[in-house]
Amino acid sequence: TGYDHLLFLVALLLRGGRLVSVLKIITAFTVAHSVTLALAVFGLVTIPDRVVEPVIAASIVWVALENLLLRSAPSQRWLVSFLFGLVHGFGFASAIDTLALPRARLALALLGFNLGVEAGQAIVVVFLLPLLLWMRRSMWEPWMMRVASLAVALVGTAWLVQRLFFGWS
Repeated sequence: TGYDHLLFLVALLLRGGRLVSVLKIITAFTVAHSVTLALAVFGLVTIPDRVVEPVIAASIVWVALENLLLRSAPSQRWLVSFLFGLVHGFGFASAIDTLALPRARLALALLGFNLGVEAGQAIVVVFLLPLLLWMRRSMWEPWMMRVASLAVALVGTAWLVQRLFFGWS
């Protein structure tokens, strides 16, 4: 659906830090999922959805728990974003697979799909960053970040249980 990918991005940005850190996180996620998306779409690497989808849900829980348990965001959060972004790319690939596109148009479809994903991501970030900046300046910031991270962790856990025990569709 894409909601899991956006929720992962939100979880990463809840403790994003400075603008440079946020840009590193977003860039790492984009590069990683673009690479594995292309590898999967062209059939160079395949991982079953029954493996990919629970790991995507677990990535959401992981980052939300980092937000809750660590005093500050890890300085290498971009690396977490990159590593889990590799898995998220395989999730995007399964969305393209359902379209059953002809091989002759695969490269163009991949480009269009990836641009659409990036546009969606950019819209979320543009709306989310001012809210996060306001939140960071508030005296309620620790409380708001914890509540938001707890909500993200609960949704991620529900998706993880669903995908592990009841299928991922």
